[in-house]
Amino acid sequence: MKRVADRQTRYTNKIEKRTGSLWEGRFRSSIVSTEEYLPACCRYIELNPMRAAMVTDPAEYQWSSYAAKVFGTHDQIIDFHPFYLSLGDN
Repeated sequence: MKRVADRQTRYTNKIEKRTGSLWEGRFRSSIVSTEEYLPACCRYIELNPMRAAMVTDPAEYQWSSYAAKVFGTHDQIIDFHPFYLSLGDN
């Protein structure tokens, strides 16, 4: 992730003729240790665009799986975890 972030930063700074970092801090990852924790992690991630005031509704953010989960919109990129699918259809 560090190499990806460094490369993206250099590219963006060159294109936009700017300097400095693109992100506030280092990349961090943590293991989703239980299946019960998975829905909480998904909610956190899918609501981030709203918290950042990028959209007013999470369905508006095109890079989110929110619309596929809530409205059943088909997206061939999204691979639902078996635990999520076991929650039911509604």
